[in-house]
Amino acid sequence: MNALISLHNSVFSRVNRVDWLLPTLARFVFAAVLVGYYWHSGLTKLGNGILGLFQPSVGAYVQIFPRALEAAGYDTSQLSVFHWAIVTAGTWAEFILPVMIVLGLLTRLSALGMIGFVVLQSLTDIVGHHADAVTVGAWFDRFENSAIMDQRAFWVFLLVVLVVKGAGPLSVDAILARRTQSEM
Repeated sequence: MNALISLHNSVFSRVNRVDWLLPTLARFVFAAVLVGYYWHSGLTKLGNGILGLFQPSVGAYVQIFPRALEAAGYDTSQLSVFHWAIVTAGTWAEFILPVMIVLGLLTRLSALGMIGFVVLQSLTDIVGHHADAVTVGAWFDRFENSAIMDQRAFWVFLLVVLVVKGAGPLSVDAILARRTQSEM
């Protein structure tokens, strides 16, 4: 039994030495799986031309405020500045936050922002778009593939790793931390 415990301790003491790998892999997986998803989603929300950054498409309002836009007869001019600000900020967030996470720039704050984004996105899908029970899914059932409860739980878990561990050594955060320490 002591040999087994010694083997365990020996193996996992080596694993503990590479704990920097976890946040680095988390950022890699985020880049591989979610960056394209969010960028494509953001592109569907941009209006025409360069001013499209400030004048979101009707589709952006449909995605973010489906009930309000329907109540306004699908006329975005009938919505308030509040609606415009939320849609514009949400569109920008789909571009800015993923890039910051991939670069490892303000990673913990960016990951927190993405967690908030995923929560709001999920609530909008459930309440605003009336997602059906199969799409919403449930935890602790035998099905692992619901788009909201199952899939997005993994997204949030990945982001929580970054909130807790930071960006890892291959990041802008690490470069800035080293620079700050050398100046002290």
